[in-house]
Amino acid sequence: MADANEQGQPTRRGRVTDSIRNNAQEVLKEDYTKARGVALDAAKSRAWFYPIKGIFYFLSHRTLWQPFVSKLPQYLALYGSVTAGMFTFTYLPQFAVLVFVNGPLAVFTTVFLILNESSTIVNMISKNYLLQDSLLDTFDGTLLTRNKTDMVKEGREVRSGSNPMAKLGKVIMSPFAKFSPKAIVRYFMYLPLNFIPVVGTAVFVFLQAKGRGQGVHDRFFQLKKWSASQRGDWLKKHTGPYTALQEHEAQESGLTVDKSQ
Repeated sequence: MADANEQGQPTRRGRVTDSIRNNAQEVLKEDYTKARGVALDAAKSRAWFYPIKGIFYFLSHRTLWQPFVSKLPQYLALYGSVTAGMFTFTYLPQFAVLVFVNGPLAVFTTVFLILNESSTIVNMISKNYLLQDSLLDTFDGTLLTRNKTDMVKEGREVRSGSNPMAKLGKVIMSPFAKFSPKAIVRYFMYLPLNFIPVVGTAVFVFLQAKGRGQGVHDRFFQLKKWSASQRGDWLKKHTGPYTALQEHEAQESGLTVDKSQ
């Protein structure tokens, strides 16, 4: 109850407390309603199925393998070393914290958290340095296999021939920007959610997926020559599907192009 003076009138401190409480309740209600709407849209969109289709599409088109074959040993070495290092140096400290809030489930939630952290680190390094050219070539190559030659020509030279990867020429426009410090700040800002048993980890993954999902079509927007306002309107309208899409390889993004036009 709010503090009151002798005449029964609420004090200034009581009014401030009530205001903060009311604002917090409104924010929680708004965020819950928005998150519920996004989750429903994500489930209905079936966008979560596209990474699965992308895997089969990638496996059935051997020409798309070329950009990754030479990088695979380096990628596996990076992923293995980062994951092993994270488990060696961070498992026990994080487990010691999570066990107080998750109880016996901390054994599993800590593993899940470390795998998520390792994946984030590997993605930062590989997408900005190791696999940047491979991702771009695979995305553009996928567009060529889907007869989007005119679209690809907006961003790079396209040679004649039947092999889509051999047709890829000099890059005129690159969609990739170096990793934004805001992304890592946002990651660590939401990291404490993992202290909430079960639900917190799910919410953490949900919030991370939203940003990652929206980033996979940067090349598509660039080749379509969409303005920042057009991109913003499209992403706002399709927040649910992009959240469901989450992070996936560039060849899987190519599969959603026809759905997005």
